[in-house]
Amino acid sequence: MTYAAQDRPLVGWIGTGRMGFQLAARLLDAGHDVAVYNRTRTKAEPLAARGAVIVDRPDDLADRDVVFTMVSASPDLQVVTTGPGGVLTSPTAAPRVLIDSSTVSTQMSALIRKEAAKRGTGFLAAPVSGNPKVIAAGKLTVAASGSREVFDSVEPLLALLGRGVTYVGEDEVARLVKIAHNVFLGVVTQSLAEITLLAEKGGVSRAAFLEFLNDSVMGSVYTRYKSPALVNLDFTPTFTMPLLRKDFDLGLSAARDLEVPMPLAATTAQLVAGAIGAGHVEEDFAALILEQARNSGITLEAQNIPVDDGLSPRP
Repeated sequence: MTYAAQDRPLVGWIGTGRMGFQLAARLLDAGHDVAVYNRTRTKAEPLAARGAVIVDRPDDLADRDVVFTMVSASPDLQVVTTGPGGVLTSPTAAPRVLIDSSTVSTQMSALIRKEAAKRGTGFLAAPVSGNPKVIAAGKLTVAASGSREVFDSVEPLLALLGRGVTYVGEDEVARLVKIAHNVFLGVVTQSLAEITLLAEKGGVSRAAFLEFLNDSVMGSVYTRYKSPALVNLDFTPTFTMPLLRKDFDLGLSAARDLEVPMPLAATTAQLVAGAIGAGHVEEDFAALILEQARNSGITLEAQNIPVDDGLSPRP
């Protein structure tokens, strides 16, 4: 399903960090009329060259058909939606649909959904899986929850963000999907660090071990994508340790509420906290391998060899 040119909704976008910028750009490149707000205006201004209108306040987007929000945390979402000058506070207009792609608590999501309903605005929780490089490769995925009717009306827009959009149910269940996803991300990364260092301490290079793993049935898009960081110790951040800790906190809180034991997640959460305590706060969370190396009594060196991440265009 796609929109006819004359039926394309006017889009607003709030939040142009590493992810939000790239996703807004995809909508612009697809020919949509997009107006953008970011707290630090200069971070949004490069989108003007691609056709975006840059606005000064979130409520400047209240007359848009569909508004996306992608901010860092629950308090930020509240500020840009129901705080002073928020997109849901204009006395004269309100978006038809508000789509939030932030990673926030289910409680905050439910609160914003309630406030949106008061304005006659449909609300979708639509967290995403990916990072800027995944977006560039067209492999971002989206989980959405809320009214099925609202979802169906904006699915063509969501489909432009990546390769897959999954409707997962009513209300806030997409938040739980994203949190479960990110808890798994942390557990898999810690496990990957452990087995890679087991092989290395036994005399196998990280590059050789990961090449074997990635070509086996146990390999995945993710293990291949993270291999260059583990081999060459390049921890340019795609997702930091403090952000991962936040998601573990949310996931373990949900596990307590739902009475689901998660011993592996709980242990990994402690290891993430230890890595933060050791100073790994600005690096990519793949730096878990450094703490694993320290605990294993070995010092890692970058192998400085090209490793296919499965996403970069091949020459």
